[in-house]
Amino acid sequence: MNISTLPNRKVEIELNLASFLQNKPLFYDEIDYARMPRIYEAVKSNFILPKIIHIVGTNAKGSTGRYLANALHVKGIKTGHYSSPHIIKFNERIWIDGRDVSDELLQDTHEKLFKILGKKSADELSYFEYTTLLAMLCFKDCEYVVLEAGLGGEYDATNVFDKILSIFTPIDLDHQSFLGDEINSIATTKLNSMQDVALIAQQPHSEVYEIYEEIADKNSTRIFYVKDMVQKSDISMVSNFSDKLPKYMRDNMLSAIAGLKLLKVSYDEDSFKDAALFARLSKIAKNIYLDVGHNILAAKAIAKHFKGQKLHLIYNSYADKDYREILRELKSIIECVEIIRIDSIRAEDTDRLKDTLEKEGISYRDFTTCKDENSYLVFGSFSVAEAFLSEK
Repeated sequence: MNISTLPNRKVEIELNLASFLQNKPLFYDEIDYARMPRIYEAVKSNFILPKIIHIVGTNAKGSTGRYLANALHVKGIKTGHYSSPHIIKFNERIWIDGRDVSDELLQDTHEKLFKILGKKSADELSYFEYTTLLAMLCFKDCEYVVLEAGLGGEYDATNVFDKILSIFTPIDLDHQSFLGDEINSIATTKLNSMQDVALIAQQPHSEVYEIYEEIADKNSTRIFYVKDMVQKSDISMVSNFSDKLPKYMRDNMLSAIAGLKLLKVSYDEDSFKDAALFARLSKIAKNIYLDVGHNILAAKAIAKHFKGQKLHLIYNSYADKDYREILRELKSIIECVEIIRIDSIRAEDTDRLKDTLEKEGISYRDFTTCKDENSYLVFGSFSVAEAFLSEK
């Protein structure tokens, strides 16, 4: 190769979104919380912000957000939805008016964003920070955007934008290395993201409500509770989905309904038909369910849904997850754990995972293929879902 072509080749890689993102690590041991606010402040004049509904919590962010976004879209309102991570293709993260963003719009927007930021800032931003700005530039023509936070709230990349409404889904232990080991610290970090108006879903820990009210009082935030906003007619309507959705997904739909009431947007049953995000307890074959839950709260909901049944659990875990407790929650519905290989530097050592299964008295084997006579649940993170769908 002629060395004189190398600078041009480097520019070509930078201007190709897939190549550019491939050079950014997905996970960090430490996060510079000042970086995103600093860089956004310098370029924010280039952004046309829609009305933002910020979704923050531990579980249910994706499905609550999609129900809300879809209901707005059905009403003829141009709406975007930003969620993460993706399972198969990056485009899944940026949804506009009922469909994932096109490759063409992504690439065009990346080139514009790279020019706005300049090479130094573009390179400095993390994967999630850069893609958050990318999404907001894609959403420039939207009236509403439902913006899902990543792992935090107050210091999350999505929190640099002003919002008209914050919706807090169930908050529980997760990402403790960044958020702390106590519900109080985790809830405080997430709830500190509220601004003028906030809505909170049913919580598994009562102390979350106390923190919610304390922070709201300090911020002069008007606060609402999903349980106080939904009516019998709403619950009756949502119950019509009982043959297709587990109870916790119907609860998420009720949270979206409460959000629509605050936005003063009407809705009906058609607002939510076929709106559920893929891989949220999706039945992908007659004997296979797929769910991207990966924490204790998700495991409890799954165990409750499949109570009295036995399934083969296609599973693996990141090393930083409390997978022992997750497996304990699921133990009552597990016939056998089938360990699927995941391609991630965060993956737990297979021998340690097997040792935990032995200590818990759960039978296991390596995953090879699904058999017609067994029922399966693919569970344990987006990486597990991606690995399974790639093999299927």
